[in-house]
Amino acid sequence: HAAPSADLVTVFFNVLSSPPHLIILGALDHAASLAGIGRFLGYHVTLCDARAVFATPERFPDAHEIVVAWPHRFLAETPIDARTAICVLTHDPKFDVPALEIALRSPAGYVGAMGSRRTCADRIERLRAAGMTEPELARLVSPIGLDLGAVTPAETAVSIAAELIAVRRP
Repeated sequence: HAAPSADLVTVFFNVLSSPPHLIILGALDHAASLAGIGRFLGYHVTLCDARAVFATPERFPDAHEIVVAWPHRFLAETPIDARTAICVLTHDPKFDVPALEIALRSPAGYVGAMGSRRTCADRIERLRAAGMTEPELARLVSPIGLDLGAVTPAETAVSIAAELIAVRRP
């Protein structure tokens, strides 16, 4: 063996980064399933709902944090970056539209909203009426999740998780 060169340097990199953030708006059965699979996939999972009776640790044991607040107010005060996925599961225009206005104007890497095709079309019209532009609206994934033929909340969570993986690893 030759003696190590004086110019040779060994460097070790230990890169630490925070986990990606999954924000779930709406404390529904679908949200509980999505929180579980989101945590399994390594997301920091936050559940937000304005209704304290539904947004409880007992109903969402897999959420890292549960926030009782109006979703749009929570989003306005929350750091959002390209590694943030926002899933709107509320089905209620008074929650959905204000939250989506903020989410679609944020740098979030994924913004999806649950609903039937008719609900989604109605939501788009409400967002247009609220002043959203076509490029902003084009960021919205709705209906949320890959079309796997999901029926149950758990199956729907799998379809959303599959879409999140596909978006993260294009």
